[in-house]
Amino acid sequence: MKITALASAITLGLTLCSGAYAQTKQPVQAADLVELFEKLSGKHPGVRKAHASGVCATGQFEPNVQAEEFATAPLLSNGPLYAQVRFSLGGGNPNADETAPGTRGMGVQISLPDGTRHIFTGNNFPVFAGKDPETFYGFLSTLLPDENGQRNPQKTMEFVKANPSVQANVAWNQTAKAAASFANTEFFGLHTFYYGQGDDRVKFRWHMTPDLGVETLSAEQAKATKSPFLKDKLAEQLEQSTVSFTLHAILGTDNDVDNDPSVQWPAEREKVVLGKIILTDSGGEACTPLNFDPNVLSAGFTPSDDPVLRMRSLAYAISFGKRLSGQ
Repeated sequence: MKITALASAITLGLTLCSGAYAQTKQPVQAADLVELFEKLSGKHPGVRKAHASGVCATGQFEPNVQAEEFATAPLLSNGPLYAQVRFSLGGGNPNADETAPGTRGMGVQISLPDGTRHIFTGNNFPVFAGKDPETFYGFLSTLLPDENGQRNPQKTMEFVKANPSVQANVAWNQTAKAAASFANTEFFGLHTFYYGQGDDRVKFRWHMTPDLGVETLSAEQAKATKSPFLKDKLAEQLEQSTVSFTLHAILGTDNDVDNDPSVQWPAEREKVVLGKIILTDSGGEACTPLNFDPNVLSAGFTPSDDPVLRMRSLAYAISFGKRLSGQ
């Protein structure tokens, strides 16, 4: 059963489900998550264990020097900077169906003149599936098939009912549509970061919006489209027009949670433009060896105490090591 269909079944079944599926109390390690990804998608040596299917692109980051809250950041004060980008599909299957609804990802590595880097990673959903690694692991574990290759939607329903921090992501999956193009997809940073120190510290989450607008495929369009198509579509758009994204910082208040990516901040929060990612070409393998760790930040920026954000560095490192060694 596809996860989008499963999400629909979960939503319908929440009010009917009387049992409680408690999340695991055992601390989850990064290696546990990587192993679980391989169980869910199968082992594919030499590729990423999550977001396995992807497309590389290059371009430049043109900073907005008028962003007062970040005016002293080297990221914004060195002029246009080289950017390497990777667009991807969720999951560990390198041959994933691109016409199916679900997760799309974007990783951006910006290179500064002093040799440092700043990495942004995001997904097309606004909330994460769990407040911490344990909840996320517990949710994904319910999707594992049994010895007969069958999944148990009832088990997943019970877990979702007992763990509210999963519910917003499940609801998003129920209505998600397939992306018409990576160039027409918005991406949410999910995690909270800080810029500066002391009383002047700025709390923010980033948000990437496509300047060509958001477009998705209807069910009929998806059915008529042959997968894969996203790589060719991106290359075609680059030939015909300018493909760019506006990078925003959503500014948080003292009341906005900074350690729970399953909670979306209110829509009325102030947004500041940090700059634009302007693509110049796509294809090739330039991004393949890159490790898009979202905790790699340029001077002045620091990560929040988000347990999912912390876990990403460890899980990415394990996946990176496996890729380099052909595992």
